[in-house]
Amino acid sequence: MHPTVLALGYQDNWLQILTSSFMRNALIGGTLVALAAGLIGYFIVVRNSAFAAHALAHIGFPGATGAVLVGLPVTVGLAVFCVGGALVIGALGKRAEEREVATGTVLAAATGLGLFFSSLATRSSSTVTNVLFGNLLAVTHEQLVTFAVALAVLAVVVAVIYRPLLFASVNAEVAEAKGVPVRALSVVFMALLGLSVTMAVQAVGTLLLFALVVTPAATAIMLTARPAAAMAASTVLAVAGVWLGLAVSAMFNVPPSFVIVTIVSLVWLVVWSIAQRTGTDRRAAPQEHGAQELIR
Repeated sequence: MHPTVLALGYQDNWLQILTSSFMRNALIGGTLVALAAGLIGYFIVVRNSAFAAHALAHIGFPGATGAVLVGLPVTVGLAVFCVGGALVIGALGKRAEEREVATGTVLAAATGLGLFFSSLATRSSSTVTNVLFGNLLAVTHEQLVTFAVALAVLAVVVAVIYRPLLFASVNAEVAEAKGVPVRALSVVFMALLGLSVTMAVQAVGTLLLFALVVTPAATAIMLTARPAAAMAASTVLAVAGVWLGLAVSAMFNVPPSFVIVTIVSLVWLVVWSIAQRTGTDRRAAPQEHGAQELIR
């Protein structure tokens, strides 16, 4: 075998690894997380909430370390802080510029609390590593059940509020004038975002979360400006990134989160480069197509 391939940690038994129980859990868990990211990602980009998504992952950090301190599952701590922080941000900021100030304030407070909890916890070193970088290969059956329930809740709520949320996302001022409860929708959306972040942190970690939650949606919007089509494309890209990432991590001894992030980032770069060369960048068009979809 070529020395370069060996240097990359090629594993001859990668087929056996792919069919193992822990890899099966990783595949199911990663797929559930990717589906959630695909559903919420479009609205993150259109609502200019990418900073909030990134911040919520860090806001969940004290929840994870605090859960270790009191003996609770890490998922519970992540969910409490991610969703709780999201609700505070959503309540304090109705528009993007207001949300940025609220997000920065909540993020600063949560980061300080996370450092304090981390200094108190003597058993948190592996937890901190998993929260920062993710550990998809360690997903348990209990976490799969939690992911499935969270995805079901996310899908149902998005289906129910899809049209008013789309209206409030593409033109908040007009939507508010038409009687759409913009602030209430902002709170609900942020809660859904917190739920998605809770799942995604356990797959790719706090530091790499942006690439799975936001990048596929940003790529999809460059491919199509139609909301439903962009959401579908974003979901496909996220799921494909997870599947390919796990396959490559089985063939080579590399962390799956690194491969997943690399794949979705490279796809974004290729699509962005083509769009720049051909002049077909559709990133400025979601508002127009969103309005057209609402009229139909």
